[in-house]
Amino acid sequence: MKITREDVLRVAELAHLELSESEVDAYQRHLDSILTYVEKLNALDTSGVEPMAQVTPPGAEAAGTPLRDDVEQPCAIIGEVLAGAPEGTPRISACRR
Repeated sequence: MKITREDVLRVAELAHLELSESEVDAYQRHLDSILTYVEKLNALDTSGVEPMAQVTPPGAEAAGTPLRDDVEQPCAIIGEVLAGAPEGTPRISACRR
């Protein structure tokens, strides 16, 4: 797939990025390279591969891939984080859009 200069500029616009001319050229090459690689992957026969909804296979924890419980933990830098917010408490912060 060939990424055009206009494609890069449109993506930059959507992401609210200001790119220099050299950055536009570099991103054009990088994105083109990525999509060319994805085209190669799409050419592979995956008919015998079962779809997955997780990145770890079922039973991964029993097989030695430990997964931690999703538990809320205190943040050691909450004061520094909230110092940059106009209003805030340790649970909620208000910021400009």
